[in-house]
Amino acid sequence: MRCAYRDRFSELEPLLARVEKPSRYIDHEWGTASKPEAAYRACLIYPDVYEVGLPNQGIAILYAALNRAEGISCERSYVPWVDMADEMRAAGVPLLSLEGAAPVASFDVVGFHIPHEMAATNYLEALDLAGIPLLAADRGEDDPLVIGGGPSVYNPEPLAPFFDAFLIGEGEESLVEVCREHERLRDAGAARAEILAGLARVPGTYVPALYEVSHEGACTRHGYTVPRPGADVPEVVYKRVVRDFGATDPVSQSIVPFTELVHDRLSIEVLRGCARGCRFCQAGITYRPVRERTPDQIVAAVSRGLARTGYDEVSLTSLSTTDHSCCSQILSRLNRGLEGTGVSVSIPSQRLDAFGVDMALEVAGEKKGGLTFAPEAGSQRLRDIINKNVTEDDLERACRAAFGAGWRRVKLYFMMGLPGERDEDIVAIAELAERVLAIAREVVPKGQRGGIQVSVSVSVFIPKAHTPFQWCAQLDDAEVKRRQRLLIDSVRDRAIRVHCHDAETSLIEAVLSRGGRDLAPLVMGAWRRGARFDAWSDQFSLARWEEAAEELGLDLRAIAEEEFPLDARLPWEHVSPGVSRGFLLREWRRALAGKTTDDCTRSSCTGCGICPTLGAENVLVGDRS
Repeated sequence: MRCAYRDRFSELEPLLARVEKPSRYIDHEWGTASKPEAAYRACLIYPDVYEVGLPNQGIAILYAALNRAEGISCERSYVPWVDMADEMRAAGVPLLSLEGAAPVASFDVVGFHIPHEMAATNYLEALDLAGIPLLAADRGEDDPLVIGGGPSVYNPEPLAPFFDAFLIGEGEESLVEVCREHERLRDAGAARAEILAGLARVPGTYVPALYEVSHEGACTRHGYTVPRPGADVPEVVYKRVVRDFGATDPVSQSIVPFTELVHDRLSIEVLRGCARGCRFCQAGITYRPVRERTPDQIVAAVSRGLARTGYDEVSLTSLSTTDHSCCSQILSRLNRGLEGTGVSVSIPSQRLDAFGVDMALEVAGEKKGGLTFAPEAGSQRLRDIINKNVTEDDLERACRAAFGAGWRRVKLYFMMGLPGERDEDIVAIAELAERVLAIAREVVPKGQRGGIQVSVSVSVFIPKAHTPFQWCAQLDDAEVKRRQRLLIDSVRDRAIRVHCHDAETSLIEAVLSRGGRDLAPLVMGAWRRGARFDAWSDQFSLARWEEAAEELGLDLRAIAEEEFPLDARLPWEHVSPGVSRGFLLREWRRALAGKTTDDCTRSSCTGCGICPTLGAENVLVGDRS
């Protein structure tokens, strides 16, 4: 029998005095929207702590969509930090929802957001705390459905045995449809197997139990996934896309937290999708097509959101906000409307070739924090390989505009281990950073130069599914460490701060990005050895993963460093964002030749295949050319 839906906060409350941040676990936040009287209940879980998960726009959008639906109530839960998880296990308290303090296992459906590969063990941590069987095959008729969705579902196979279903693509519409279908079948007395078959008929829904792994003729060690004999399911599950993005509510946030969040501001999604075509970028493929909101809608949403939440900062979010065809107009209107209020407007990251002097002044508003630019590679040769389509002159113009407008802190993002990278490309990162520092010292008045900060952040390239670099190997982690040392030694000015992403964490991310269903036991083995919160550097331990791999006879580095044949059937090709294999192959060959490809929102169609496959198209509210 499924455990009862009832408030069990009285069991959790005595534990609050024993943990580091009790505000993570208390309910009655202002702005919640659940409906205790509803006949169908969903619980959405972000696989990290409260202050990381609450600002997530994906969860906020789905939470609002479910609670708007008649007869459906949605609550939230987050993964308890290690101190609370240990206390809960010792006291026999299961994972509870936040709004109603009800056992997560008592809900009809439990939905996990899948933000990145390093959250893998936290799904198991949450399921175990909830008392839900870890493997979908072990769940009974009274167990809730466990579904996953989010930006990292485009290779779901390493997680497939733990989930009953995955929602591929944008979930505002599909999640409500899945819940409706589940409710209909549940009320009709359908068995769990019948329910899963029914969910698979909802477009964009991948049900792993109805597919099996085939090694017949496979060119990779992991095999590929095909429908089970007799299963009435599509060979390829294409992503769902919200065609009328402008009709959706830009203000997804409604909940005011009790504690400071990682991103403690009002976030407004101003556009969805990016057609820049960076060849390493999975999001640039999986969020297409590009759809913009109108300036009127954005400005009105900011006003409404500030009144609802009381924040003093607004972030205009998207993959590339300064690409919005009316970005300058929007910023100008917002700054005029917010003048004298103390509210600032920010943009998460600025495009180098879209960030001129006028834009710099518009973003400044009344407060100037730091600016972030992403050249991604140190040399023009390598930027052409990855199709970054920006130049060193673009960076110099952007930095002159920024320092001249009053900024004093600039962060530069790069990647290391990109296909075709050489030592001179690493040294070029240092040279580029030193050039930015020189511009700052030239532009900033002498008496203000003490506040100048130039920092460099370097992540490790991870080959991602459905990108032109999906066939590539990841750089050996020992070689990553050598190149990191080369970069640090190449930076001569101590005023430049360099931060390099951990090579060992990147190794596991690559393994989970590239593997098949046979890696699920690896995830479980690492979790059983204590792996949780692997995205936190102080919690991650490569040894746990290596021990789990050794027990299974797996070589982590061989998996990460395997170069796939171009004709291989890859483990993730049964789910698709709509991009054609021919386009990805063409882009890979253009990368080898150092040829760039235009942005289709500024020129003509580049033939990625997404719009015709999904029946969608780019929607711009102004001219980008």
